[in-house]
Amino acid sequence: MLADDHPIVMTGFAMSLSAQGMEVVGQAKSPSEAAAMYAEFKPDVAVLDIRFGTELTGMDAAQNILRTDPKAKIVFLSQFDQDSLIKETYRLGAHAFVTKDCDPADLADAVRHAHAGKLYFLPQIAERLASLAVRGDVSPQSQLDERSLEIFKLMAEGLTNMEIAERLNLSTKTISNISQSVKEKLGVHRQAYITKLAVKHGLIEP
Repeated sequence: MLADDHPIVMTGFAMSLSAQGMEVVGQAKSPSEAAAMYAEFKPDVAVLDIRFGTELTGMDAAQNILRTDPKAKIVFLSQFDQDSLIKETYRLGAHAFVTKDCDPADLADAVRHAHAGKLYFLPQIAERLASLAVRGDVSPQSQLDERSLEIFKLMAEGLTNMEIAERLNLSTKTISNISQSVKEKLGVHRQAYITKLAVKHGLIEP
């Protein structure tokens, strides 16, 4: 099963996989449709884009799928390849992360490995993950708890403390304290740097 919000792109991937002898049983255009389609067709492997231009992402779809089927085989396909984003997909339970500019044969190999229950790494992805493991992960995802990370993303989108407080139904004082703690932990205080850091680590779109 494929999921991507660009039908032309998805059709191209479907044709490539079909040429490799694989049957594409469904093509979803949104994360919610992907989760519903997976439940209906129970495909051997789900190939999910990460960005859909909506509040939900391919990672949200993967979480929903894995919640109902912990043994689901998932391959992420994305034009975004930040280190922290790649690491997060594997942590979530994906079997492979493939960039959209890859050779069609690489995508087919990723699907085959996932179907066999094996992890698959493009050489350049494996090298970067190894480097990340050696030098340590300094991403916001690794340094902040779930609530702080949620607030950091809203900060990066330019929301004020008051707006974040209203969005999360918390007091302005609570948000102010957490946002200050976030800035100190990450070593960023100016809005431009906060936004740049969030984009770098794949937390918000450029």
